[in-house]
Amino acid sequence: MEENEPDPRFVLANERTFLTWISTSLALSAGGIAIAVVPEDVFVPWVRTLLAVVLVLLSAVAAGSAYPRWRHIDRALRQDRALPPPALAPMFGYGVAGVAVLALLLIVLER
Repeated sequence: MEENEPDPRFVLANERTFLTWISTSLALSAGGIAIAVVPEDVFVPWVRTLLAVVLVLLSAVAAGSAYPRWRHIDRALRQDRALPPPALAPMFGYGVAGVAVLALLLIVLER
């Protein structure tokens, strides 16, 4: 398939999105590590571990999917095709929301 040079604004927007996924990954990883080192008397240990593992797993998925997504979008822009759908967005939205709700419940129930 013939490739064209896309509008630089779209190429740069795609790069910014890639970097945002990487920074999101770092934030999720930092959150998971922070929850893992919370003192034992704050949350039930198995719940603390569960929250930390979910956040670090989401971090790994975000980092691991950032480049392939960038590449697919770049290819679609260059071949003047439709952009791929944001397939992982619901997983991140629901995953982070689930962690937040569980943490909120634990905070309220511990008081």
